[in-house]
Amino acid sequence: MIIYEQEGVYIHSSCAKTNDQDSLISGILRVLEKDAEVIVDWRPLDDALDSSSIRYAGKDSSSVVEWTQAPRERANRGVEHLSSYEAEWDMLNTVSFKKKPHTNGDAPSHRNEKSKWSFLFSLTDLKSIKQNKKGMGWSYLVFCLKDDVVLPALHFHQGDSKLLIDSLEKYVVLCESPQDKRILLVNCQNKSLSQSFENLLDEPAYGLIQAGLLDRRKLLWAIHHWKKIKKDPYTATMVGFSKVTNYIFDSLRGSDPSTHQRPPSEMADFLSDAIPGLKINQQEEPGFEVITRIDLGERPVVQRREPVSLEEWTKNTDSEGRILNVENMKQMIFRGGLSHSLRKQAWKFLLGYFPWDSTKEERTQLQKQKTDEYFRMKLQWKSVSEEQEKRNSRLRDYRSLIEKDVNRTDRTNKFYEGQDNPGLILLHDILMTYCMYDFDLGYVQGMSDLLSPLLYVMENEVDAFWCFASYMDQMHQNFEEQMQGMKTQLIQLSTLLRLLDSGFCSYLESQDSGYLYFCFRWLLIRFKREFSFLDILRLWEVMWTELPCKNFHLLLCCAILESEKQQIMEKHYGFNEILKHINELSMKIDVEDILCKAEAISLQMVKCKELPQAVCEILGLQESEVTTPDSDTGEDESVGMPCPASAFQSNTLSAFAAASGARDDSPTEIAVSPNVSRLMPA
Repeated sequence: MIIYEQEGVYIHSSCAKTNDQDSLISGILRVLEKDAEVIVDWRPLDDALDSSSIRYAGKDSSSVVEWTQAPRERANRGVEHLSSYEAEWDMLNTVSFKKKPHTNGDAPSHRNEKSKWSFLFSLTDLKSIKQNKKGMGWSYLVFCLKDDVVLPALHFHQGDSKLLIDSLEKYVVLCESPQDKRILLVNCQNKSLSQSFENLLDEPAYGLIQAGLLDRRKLLWAIHHWKKIKKDPYTATMVGFSKVTNYIFDSLRGSDPSTHQRPPSEMADFLSDAIPGLKINQQEEPGFEVITRIDLGERPVVQRREPVSLEEWTKNTDSEGRILNVENMKQMIFRGGLSHSLRKQAWKFLLGYFPWDSTKEERTQLQKQKTDEYFRMKLQWKSVSEEQEKRNSRLRDYRSLIEKDVNRTDRTNKFYEGQDNPGLILLHDILMTYCMYDFDLGYVQGMSDLLSPLLYVMENEVDAFWCFASYMDQMHQNFEEQMQGMKTQLIQLSTLLRLLDSGFCSYLESQDSGYLYFCFRWLLIRFKREFSFLDILRLWEVMWTELPCKNFHLLLCCAILESEKQQIMEKHYGFNEILKHINELSMKIDVEDILCKAEAISLQMVKCKELPQAVCEILGLQESEVTTPDSDTGEDESVGMPCPASAFQSNTLSAFAAASGARDDSPTEIAVSPNVSRLMPA
């Protein structure tokens, strides 16, 4: 792909003959991107792109003093090799401009003489760019490479050298040299701290190309995947984020061992730029001192029950099909999930497609109405002609993304495997119809992951669509352009984790991981890639009960992190190892175990009489009477304000006890995880 192209860029081959037209070699300057590599290429206009005219350096050469013409065996490898990845790196890292001596008095052709000036180099080898003084004739640029080879000045007779600088700045960071303002240094260290995460996505070479830090293949791999993140953030986040950051953040830290541990506050600033509005505390503040002094008390052991059966469901309905005891039914679903044969019916209630108090007749009428509404919306995009779609870029983009995602969603599941699978067609049609339902949001990558289990269970296009639309009402903010939902959840998760284990939070911060960005994938699509397909069915139906508290999914995150705390801390995992470890948990987490731990955490918090106000708000706990900490603590009242036990707690606890068959007079069984450091008063 051509990023920049400019004709009329000259090399002045003889400074002593500035009036000699033969000394002005006109050429084309291009910046090319191919296979995640960025190449700067200058060639004379009459050069026929003959690669044999370019000089080579031996791969084992540590110097760029001696250069040889391309070996004949290389030239004979054919077109296929010359266009390959290996051929890109068989090319010289830098180029010599030493004129080859002529023998036997033979003068070279005019074309061959000019061809000797052809050059190309990788942007990873660029050290600096020198600019001309303002007002001094034609603008020119001089490239200096990392081996201190200085390429001949490129004179822009038609101007526009600034456009080249702008193009290069998409891939590298340039800043003025303190010694000479005409010199732009590549990848200057002092600018790294001010670069936002978003800018890094636009400048994939930034921080990666420091000399000696990475070998070339790792560098190319990392740049390639940052490109994928920019073009396809969903897929990259799902499958490769931790691997990329192994290279990215090593580079950001630099080669100086003293910089290997970035200050937590510095990293907080770095990530707060990444997601504007994300402010996660990275230092000791008065409000958080209150939280760290709270004793949450002992954590109860939680046991789960068998899934709700069709027989139990039927017993809880009246003659007209109404659910008799909705809260009790939700509690049973929360404690055990649903038998698979019941899911098709019960999920419609859990997702709000069917009202809990509706009769069977009312639901039948509602389905007829929703069926008509669905097919009217489907007809809208089905009836768009090719000519119309050519003038509707948004619809084209939505269709393109959907087609790409559908072909890679749960293809190992029998419901979606194989070619021309009707399940894939339904996935496509439902997602396209959703674009008509919510055209402002349209389709965002990741939404197919939320739809897939719904269609699998419903086995009906219309029912799956309306359940999906209801689920998207909950998840909408995750997919909005500003990602407000993701910002809020990361902040809330940090608050909860700090309350549960301030020591673990401090450790994560010391490893530049206090912002919990490694949980991004969990939150974005509700653990869809962390558990097996059948486990996700269980996990989602439990979360849809909205029990035992608001934002229960954040407590699930806490439970997973708590389970991994011991290994992370005992093995002294750093930033890269933490990301890698969390990423590799996929498909290895026991869903029942995590549900038990998360519920136990919720009960532990609910029992606490001095729960901070911020935590009460996150979990949606009701307040009866708010008291402030003792005045002699000197703490910030607004942050440390407790949220005492409420009616919510007692009702929930007794209901859960009844649902699990526990006796009121039975002793409370306590389990304290050996991996958890309980918070005690200071």
